[in-house]
Amino acid sequence: MSSDSALIRAALAAARGAGPDDVPIGAVVFGPDGTELARAANAREELGDPTAHAEILALRAAAAVYGDGWRLEGATLAVTVEPCTMCAGALVMARVARVVFGAWEPKTGAVGSLWDVVRDRRLTHRPQVHGGVLADECAALLESFFARQRDLG
Repeated sequence: MSSDSALIRAALAAARGAGPDDVPIGAVVFGPDGTELARAANAREELGDPTAHAEILALRAAAAVYGDGWRLEGATLAVTVEPCTMCAGALVMARVARVVFGAWEPKTGAVGSLWDVVRDRRLTHRPQVHGGVLADECAALLESFFARQRDLG
């Protein structure tokens, strides 16, 4: 499999595809052999859907092409920002093997910052986690987006 930095670079490319009003977060799902299965960017504003986070959209698309229905066993999800509680729960339920993320999210992060949903010992599946990969580059993308939003407002 590619290095974790390469995985996050793919997620950054996906994030850059977000619509102009959506927070630029990107997620890419890779199969056990490193093959890209699916990628997505946040699309909450574009779709008018509160669940249209990059991770959820990428997991849905990956499940359609890989695995045993909804099970993504052996897969890795790379995402530019630490997943929230909804996305962390989805990762556990999809049985993703690894989560690699860029920027930490101290306000809503559920993979080590505010909560640590994915490593809760009460759950039957706990993916491996590698956080902070290319964190500065991932954070810069968000900072640029929010600076533009402030200038427009």
